[in-house]
This record gives sequence, C-alpha cells and structure tokens, in this order.
Amino acid sequence: MTESTPIISIKGLTKTYDNGHQALKGVDLDIREGEILALLGPNGAGKTTLISTICGLVSPSSGSVTVAGYDIIKDFRKTRELIGLVPQELTLGAFEKVGNTVAFSRGLFGKSPNNKFLEELLNELTLGDKKDSMVQQLSGGMKRRVLIAKALSHEPRILFLDEPTAGVDVELRKDMWNIVERLRQSGVTIILTTHYIEEAEEIADRVGVISGGELLELEEKTALMEKLGKKQLVVELKNSIDAIPAQLSDYGLELSANGTKVTYTFDARKERTGMTALLSDLSQAGLSIKDLNTAQSSLEDIFVDIVKADA
Repeated sequence: MTESTPIISIKGLTKTYDNGHQALKGVDLDIREGEILALLGPNGAGKTTLISTICGLVSPSSGSVTVAGYDIIKDFRKTRELIGLVPQELTLGAFEKVGNTVAFSRGLFGKSPNNKFLEELLNELTLGDKKDSMVQQLSGGMKRRVLIAKALSHEPRILFLDEPTAGVDVELRKDMWNIVERLRQSGVTIILTTHYIEEAEEIADRVGVISGGELLELEEKTALMEKLGKKQLVVELKNSIDAIPAQLSDYGLELSANGTKVTYTFDARKERTGMTALLSDLSQAGLSIKDLNTAQSSLEDIFVDIVKADA
C-alpha cells in the first residue's frame, strides 16, 4: 500500500434495515493511514451502523468497503484481523479476570500468546495492578480501559472507538485522549464516533459530520473551522440599552447581558468585515463603548449550522 492509498475506502455504502429504516445513504469516505478521524453526529445519525459495517458486524445493502485493499465481505477474516473495535456498550464477562479476558481476546484472532506485550498494554492503560481483579470489581472507567485493551490485544492497525468517552468523567476523558494520541504515534489509524464536540476538536486531524445517514461534510479540522467558522465582535457598552437603535438594524446585532453587550457576527475571510463602519455607527447612535473583544466560533456552532442547513 502506497502512502497515498487510503487504509479504508468506502464507496456508495447504504444500509436499510428490515423495518425499512435507511441508516446509511450512499456514504463515500477514504480514511488515511495513521490519521485520527472523528465522525461527529447526533444520536441516530448512522455513526454506529457505519463502523459496524466496516467491522463486518452489519451487512451492507449496497456499496463496497475495502480495508488495506481487502474486501470486507470476500476477505472478512483478513479485514477483521486488521481492526480493533471498542464498542459503545460495556460488554464484559463480570466474573473474568482482567488479564485473562484480554489474553482470550488475543487468542480469538489466532495470535500466539505474548505475555510481555499484554503486560505492557495493561500498564499503558493503567490496568497493570488490575490484572488479577475480577471485571465486576472495576469502575465504569476502568471497564472502558479493559475494552480498549481487548481491542488492542491482537495488535490491529486500525482502531474504532464508538462513543469512547460516553458516561466517563472529565479526567478519564483526558486520559483517553492521551492514550489515543500515543496509539497514533505508534502508527495506529484511529476512527472515533462522538457527539462530544470538544472530543473532535481536541484530538482529530479530520472531522466528518454525519446526519440522517449521510456524510454532510469532511474536512481537515482547521480547514473546516476556517471555512465555516464565523468570528464575533462583542462590544461591551458603558450604559445598558433596551433595544438596538434602528439605524444599526442592517448589522444583525444581538443584544445580551441585560442590554450591556452587543454581538456582531462577521466573516473573517472577507476583505471588508464591516467592523470599522459598525464602530463608527455605534458612536453616531450615541452608544459609549466600554470594551471590545473578538471570538472564533467553535466546532459546535459549525456542527449545528451544517446539520441545520441539511434539515
């Protein structure tokens, strides 16, 4: 596989369930080797169906998926060996010991025992001292780490994380992001589904936005924010006002903070942002400015705009 060849290639992928629900509608997506791709979308958008199909757990209705050049249906065993999947649900045998359940997962893929590798893996996930603990004794966050260890036990080249930090505390979420970054540095390609915007913003190289079974947008994270992100100028007034003066109506201003803040949204890419004219017109309208600051819209604002535009 050359450097430019995608490690996963999806063409025209659809999935319609027996009840008539169309979960995927012609998805085209190439995933680069070694990248972190965040698939962002609301619950029910089709994210889990998409990764379940790539992993061979759901049969596609039409279209094709290849993993490292192998077809997911014709070469199922080969593609599945290359993939590790951390499911959304905590699916673990309660009475198994942590070390045993991870070793068993490795064996399922036909890999020969490698205690040294598994020991290092458990230590990496801060599970080293839990090796002989029963799974049922662990916290939810620790169980999530065991799922990651199981998914990585057979040394896959690709790791899917389905809503990896759903229901975990902020500290563990940060730990998970660090683990993901270290995995990427070791050459693992990582695809995560999430509806936590900050998760995509924090760790992804590219962001795909999925809604209603369609891939609405796919961009480098920074390019997506530049392309769709608006900037805001927040003007703090010395005195509160009850309403925006009529002569300022063309600016589309928003009034907040009990009439002491005026927000102007503009496109930072345009040659003329309108800020200079606005500040002059504010003065003409008799409004005294106490403070000014600008802010870039977040990925969350962008995401809401994309989904709204598609609705």
